[in-house]
Amino acid sequence: KILLILGFLSTLAVIALIAVAVTQNKPLPKNIKYGIVLDAGSSHTNLYVYEWPAEKENDTGVVQQVEVCKVEGPGISGYSHATEKAGPSLAECLRQAEEVIPSKQHQETPVYLGATAGMRLLSLENESAADKVLSSVEKTLRSAPFNFQGARIISGQEEGAYGWITINYLLGNFKQVLYQQQSGWTKLLHSLKSISETSGALDLGGASTQITFVPNQLYSESPENLLYFRLYGKDYLVYTHSFLCYGKDQALQQKLARDLQASTSSSSLLDPCFHQGYQRTINISDLFKNPCTSAEKKQFPFSQLYIQGEGDYQKCRRNIQKLFNKTNCPYSSCSFNGIYLPPLQGDFGAFSAFYFVMNFLNLTSEQSPVALDKVASAIESFCARPWHEVKTAYRQIKEKYLSEYCFSGAYILSLLENGYEFTEKNWQRIHFLGKIGSSDAGWTLGYMLNLTNMIPAEKPAVPPLSHGSYVGLMVLCSLVLVLVLLFAWLLFHKPKCLQKGIV
Repeated sequence: KILLILGFLSTLAVIALIAVAVTQNKPLPKNIKYGIVLDAGSSHTNLYVYEWPAEKENDTGVVQQVEVCKVEGPGISGYSHATEKAGPSLAECLRQAEEVIPSKQHQETPVYLGATAGMRLLSLENESAADKVLSSVEKTLRSAPFNFQGARIISGQEEGAYGWITINYLLGNFKQVLYQQQSGWTKLLHSLKSISETSGALDLGGASTQITFVPNQLYSESPENLLYFRLYGKDYLVYTHSFLCYGKDQALQQKLARDLQASTSSSSLLDPCFHQGYQRTINISDLFKNPCTSAEKKQFPFSQLYIQGEGDYQKCRRNIQKLFNKTNCPYSSCSFNGIYLPPLQGDFGAFSAFYFVMNFLNLTSEQSPVALDKVASAIESFCARPWHEVKTAYRQIKEKYLSEYCFSGAYILSLLENGYEFTEKNWQRIHFLGKIGSSDAGWTLGYMLNLTNMIPAEKPAVPPLSHGSYVGLMVLCSLVLVLVLLFAWLLFHKPKCLQKGIV
């Protein structure tokens, strides 16, 4: 009887132990936090809303993009002649963010605005106008119900570094833990040569382009292009450079300015980078109004330039290559214009306009990258299509954007091949990224992570067992204890039925 009572009490104790363990270690209700970043680019502004569980701020992959809103109209630098309209242009997207984020959390939600190359150019061209634009933007952001944290022009180096942080954070490279996604991106992650390595970042906007990666060796030839980071207990020495005026829109402006200079003072220009049958008229004053082209400015006997498309990819590439000065390199190796570039290393994620243009041309693939020769052939075929055929096939796309895909495709290949010297061999290591999981590839997430200190310098402490493993182990040990007690009771106090069976 004593053993029976002890067994019963032990069973109750085990049940109580399991109940306490499960209850005590049950995950708390999610306390979600939010953050807002506005990417004020040269051609347009995007507002991004991010969310993360407050109790897991330092874990890789917990920050997710939950909303993106494209602001109607041009980028804020486009309001240089009507600066008071820059801020109000953001109002509709801010209202959208108010609907996504619970009202009780509006006041604690930080909102940041980072302006990129469009505003960098405007600041060089007209500093007073740039200041007024930022003032208008700040006024609107302060009037929103969020916690305004600043609106400023970020440097090209920052833009490159934050883009690098974003993609490596989302790919889980900083902690060597895969950020699991229910999509083809898991296949991409497994296809990378070594997930413990970081991935380089290639960013292309309208007015600038950035290249950022961790070089194979420590190079000290150009220290101004090196940044040091300590993330999750590991040191990273990152090479980064931003080329102002080499975004796809400003590169086109540069090319047109050069072509016009080389023409025989004619107001008509036959352009191989536009489709045959395409026509465009531009004002000469608009072509030379910003710092990217002002050096080429001279007096012309006409005020407008008439462009006619020729649709010749090879000729277009030759024209574009003139934008990259490869003659003078004061270092052991250069990209172009005398800028130091260490040997390319590892995989690269190419995003923003790199992805948008290549995706339009059906040249992106999650499984395996398209070979360089096939990419060039596809762009050449697209450029050769007459304008009336292209316009009919893509009625849903605005004419301005559609007309420039031929140039943009040829420019991307020129930049990557001639500018950065990617070859047929390492081209396969470029992955064109639109999203990684639910988040857009770009600099905004890295910017927010940096400003909110959500990536620690040292590796966060983690419990030896996960919640599930801990509870499972407690249950297993408890069951073993019950079985031992039951066996002991049977061994020392056999029931009468068992005793008779033995007799």
